[in-house]
Amino acid sequence: MTCIACGETLDREDAREYDKHGDRWTREGKTFEYLCKPCDREYCHQNREGLEETLLAADAGRTDRKTFLRRFCELTTDNENFD
Repeated sequence: MTCIACGETLDREDAREYDKHGDRWTREGKTFEYLCKPCDREYCHQNREGLEETLLAADAGRTDRKTFLRRFCELTTDNENFD
């Protein structure tokens, strides 16, 4: 496995599943990414409801950083799910 946060290569038993939708218990039709244990401990385990949709709406990975951050801030400022 490869940690999506730091790029470290590790054995499956040393990795933690990461579900970008925030619901790793609903497994049907999903593929998971992985984090090493140190990176897993560092990331926020809070509810991410609506986050993936907001990232897509802000063009994450498809636009430059400045534009993405502006769009993301605009979307999250108006979105009660992130209060």
